[in-house]
Amino acid sequence: MGLPVVAIVGRPNVGKSTIFNRVVGERISIVEDTPGVTRDRIYAHGDWVGHEFSIIDTGGIEIGDQPFVKQITAQAEIAIEEADVIIFMVNGKEGITNADENIAKILYRSNKPVVLAVNKIDNLESRADIYDFYSLGFGDPYAISGAHGIGLGDLLDQVIANFSEQQDDKEDDSIRFSLIGRPNVGKSSLVNAILGEERVIVSDVSGTTRDAINTKFVDNGQEFTMVDTAGLRKRGKVYENTERYSVMRAMKAIDNSNIALVVLNAEEGIREQDKRIAGYAHDAGKGVIILVNKWDTLKKTNSTQRDFEAAIRAEFQYLSYAPILFVSALTKQRLAKLPELIKTVYDNHGRRISSSSLNDVIMDAIAITPTPSIKGRKLRIYYATQVKTAPPTIVVFVNDVDLMHFSYVRYLENQIRKYYDFTGTPLKIIPRSRK
Repeated sequence: MGLPVVAIVGRPNVGKSTIFNRVVGERISIVEDTPGVTRDRIYAHGDWVGHEFSIIDTGGIEIGDQPFVKQITAQAEIAIEEADVIIFMVNGKEGITNADENIAKILYRSNKPVVLAVNKIDNLESRADIYDFYSLGFGDPYAISGAHGIGLGDLLDQVIANFSEQQDDKEDDSIRFSLIGRPNVGKSSLVNAILGEERVIVSDVSGTTRDAINTKFVDNGQEFTMVDTAGLRKRGKVYENTERYSVMRAMKAIDNSNIALVVLNAEEGIREQDKRIAGYAHDAGKGVIILVNKWDTLKKTNSTQRDFEAAIRAEFQYLSYAPILFVSALTKQRLAKLPELIKTVYDNHGRRISSSSLNDVIMDAIAITPTPSIKGRKLRIYYATQVKTAPPTIVVFVNDVDLMHFSYVRYLENQIRKYYDFTGTPLKIIPRSRK
């Protein structure tokens, strides 16, 4: 069920982030206007000729107190750990460096497919510069230009050619959900509490969990598959960036899930990394439930829960649809409600509504708040239809998509949610010109 993972590996300033942004079709590293979503991303979804995949930008390495070789090793090993296919990027203008050779040695040992990309080859005359790179031992080098978008098609053709044909296509009727969040928010303890057994190791040391563990259980006749997001490896040879690694692992769990449970630590409050990880689940179109763990540890007043919920809504404005459950892994407070809530969100995530009913709601919404005009031109909405589920996606046909301001899209979404239960699931509305 999970998407293949592609990692871009290379030394600093070879153009990894530029290629990353081109592959995913947007400048992801730039902050967007969506409230509360941190956008300094290293992990996103890409698509090439119908093949979907996740892609990791391992980022540049700054020379600091850590020896350069150790940092290269850390970056490459983290990417190798997660990837199914690796894009090894070098700078065609600078030729082969010692750092390139060090990374190559690490990649030899990975036994994973490696596609060699020679970046900054901006014209045909420069293509003669790529032949020296055969000596790295990864077969044909692919000449590309991140600045001009040259050669990316050939590169991606080779990448998807290396995807395993033996993807897991087994039918699985269970509802798959993952627990995602920062290290030490109590994900493993919640797994144990939900299952009623010591299924995974629990420790107060951040990063104890070593692998993502899929566990099936049945509640009231419904089968669930729970994915516990792995934490951080603590190996002496690897210097790891905690945030980057935990986000990578969370994304793999999200890709394999229908529903993501965003776990917060009630003792610590909301952190920036909480918002980042939750943003991945939202952008992936998964159903979302927010779990506030360790609720039993707080001294409470009549307004404690209300105030905490208000803070969540303020910090996670893009998750206004997500239900919030205050729980305790230690006392199992409210955990009995969780399976039924997951089932509800799963059903809503797969909900389909008829075009006739949907258009009645749209027309009523327009009657209440007429469509806006921009520079004398009025937005006209002709009709709407739901084109897919998981998440529910609605195409609205209009006279001009440029007249469909995001605020009116949000208004239509709110009106649709009033009539249909889409609790726990994002709702995508796509304006399209009628032609």
